[in-house]
Amino acid sequence: MIGRFIGQFLDNESSFGRLMTKCGIIIGANLMFVIFSLPLITMGPALVALYHVMLKTLRGDGVLNPFGQFWAGFKSNFKQSMIYWAVFLVIAVIGIIDLKFCGQFESGTMKFFKYALLVVALVIVAITIYMMPVMAAFSDTIPHLIRNALFFISKNPIRMIIILFFNVFPLYLTYTDVQFQPLYAFIWAFFGFGAVAMLTSTLLLKDFSLYLPKVDSYGNILTEEEIEELRRTGKLENYEEQKDTEKEILDDMKKIGM
Repeated sequence: MIGRFIGQFLDNESSFGRLMTKCGIIIGANLMFVIFSLPLITMGPALVALYHVMLKTLRGDGVLNPFGQFWAGFKSNFKQSMIYWAVFLVIAVIGIIDLKFCGQFESGTMKFFKYALLVVALVIVAITIYMMPVMAAFSDTIPHLIRNALFFISKNPIRMIIILFFNVFPLYLTYTDVQFQPLYAFIWAFFGFGAVAMLTSTLLLKDFSLYLPKVDSYGNILTEEEIEELRRTGKLENYEEQKDTEKEILDDMKKIGM
């Protein structure tokens, strides 16, 4: 009796088993992210690959190889994410230099210019945080992907604030709380980046799923024949109705005044 209960509790299909599987995926993908981010210039593609794993985990049944999927996401999005990340790093360096220069002035125009720079920096950081999962989810040109990121930001500003908080505040805490920095470093290296990516992906997936192709329980895109079979057997109700990505995003942007 007890043995059967323990067996059911530890089974991969149980709630506990699924939770442990997702934890394993987060830890595995996090490890890959840390390794691939050691050269700072490749952190952008590594972030996109991390979101590729999390989005595919959430859209399927939660069972996949995080190492293989991370590598697949890294390769398929490498060029675009490298270009965007390189531009972001250049802008970040220029912004930091400008902020340090403006910080030397206690009053006058430069003080207000500093606040303006901080606002611009916050906007750029918000766009970049959204760009990583957007790149992982959609195939398009960089200008169109930026437009899509702005669309999802404007569609739910409250969600954007929540996502911005969970992506920025833990890093700020890590930087400022010197006493516990070794603990924070362990958390980030073990599962921190993956946990933040999983949380962000969970929050964004409801909006993303309207513009993404339908997938099976493994997170693989369904063919038209498979979709037709699901429709014929009445199982299509488990899948959200997909919109035509490019046209519907443009139409929805017009509805919210963008």
